[in-house]
Amino acid sequence: MQSSNDHEEMTQGAKDEAVAEEIAETVEQEASSVEVENSDKAPKVSFDQFDLQKPLRKAIDKLGFEYCTPIQAQSLVHTLQGHDVTGKAQTGTGKTAAFLITIINDLLSNPVKGKRYLAEPRALVVAPTRELAIQIASDADLLNKYSGLHTVTLVGGEDYQKQTRALDAKPVDIVVATPGRLLDFVSNGNLHLGMIELMVLDEADRMLDMGFIPQVRQIVARTPRKDCRQTLLFSATYTPEIVELSNRWAMDPIMVEVAPERVAADAVEQIVYLVTTADKYNLLYNLINEPSAERIMVFSNRRDQVRKLADNLHRNGISVGMLSGEVAQNQRIRTLDQFKDGKLRVLVATDVAGRGLHIDDVTHVINYTLPEEPEDYVHRIGRTGRAGAVGTSISFACEEDSFLLPDIEEQLGMKLDCTHPDERLLEPAPKFEKDSKFKSKDGPRSTGGGRSGGSRKR
Repeated sequence: MQSSNDHEEMTQGAKDEAVAEEIAETVEQEASSVEVENSDKAPKVSFDQFDLQKPLRKAIDKLGFEYCTPIQAQSLVHTLQGHDVTGKAQTGTGKTAAFLITIINDLLSNPVKGKRYLAEPRALVVAPTRELAIQIASDADLLNKYSGLHTVTLVGGEDYQKQTRALDAKPVDIVVATPGRLLDFVSNGNLHLGMIELMVLDEADRMLDMGFIPQVRQIVARTPRKDCRQTLLFSATYTPEIVELSNRWAMDPIMVEVAPERVAADAVEQIVYLVTTADKYNLLYNLINEPSAERIMVFSNRRDQVRKLADNLHRNGISVGMLSGEVAQNQRIRTLDQFKDGKLRVLVATDVAGRGLHIDDVTHVINYTLPEEPEDYVHRIGRTGRAGAVGTSISFACEEDSFLLPDIEEQLGMKLDCTHPDERLLEPAPKFEKDSKFKSKDGPRSTGGGRSGGSRKR
């Protein structure tokens, strides 16, 4: 005979299943719509349709989130029921909130009974870069505002002992980490992954490209078996390698997918200027000084190019910061904070900043050099045109890299119009007015254009 408690649990389970089916039907309609990328035409899914824990729901309300993004709607209906999910989604789609909401709701719904030990997290998020890990942890803190859950960030380039103290301060619920530093902690016996209930592998394609998969394999091996944990994997691309990793690490994963390229294309005005290499700096300087250019991100492919551009802009009196792999972690964080706070008007960066960073009110993205990987173009222009705003992307196609355009157009699914800039935008930049600030660590640096602002041929 069933007890009354058993009956209540079955009844509640049936209700949950019915709600999940209702939401899934709405999401399925959304996914099948030809206009799924157009938020005005696609059915909206409210967070009210999910049975979220009150502290989490309060935090979501406080952040002003009312409706799910497509990736949130399509994934939460499954992840909140405990299913493993593999998501094809890029930054700017809301995937971070999707997996954090899943983690936080699960941890609140299933509190630990009995004694807990230090350095034994219940949830783990692995990300390829320090900036992305820090951003995810920051988002987790916002969603955890009323929950009391403890998040610790473990990334390279920061004080190891400080991170150890954060783990030892009190029982940790969520660890957000980069593969190398995480493996250091595990190998040294300062972190134990045997109690992991939920594991997220974010930007798995990026980790594959950066050669982190062997480290990730070692990390996953330290966690419980895949049938004893929930695994969420997100990737911007869905290659055979990603499929293989998903099947290896997840349990019958459900595939969800959104098409961010068209979202980015609709929200961002895209301009391609045909320009000679010699005129690129003059064009950049004049575009930055256009009245509509309020907060600008400039992307270049190489660290030395980024340093040279940042230095020339600084010497031309523009408030600028640089972000690349050669910049110390503490300085990178300070630079990002200054840019977010409006203390810096321009941020010159390599693709280390192209993924995972949420920076509001970026009006312009300028591709000083076109990226060699088409996916990076989408990530770059996704830094603008966020949260309903319309942004502007301007790419320089010189004689050296214009051959990259066809692959980018194929990635976007649209043709990019190429035009020559107005003559006024090619006027020579003024003479330098300040001393160098961004000096090379490799010895004496070239000032590029001497006193001409970087336009002199070498």
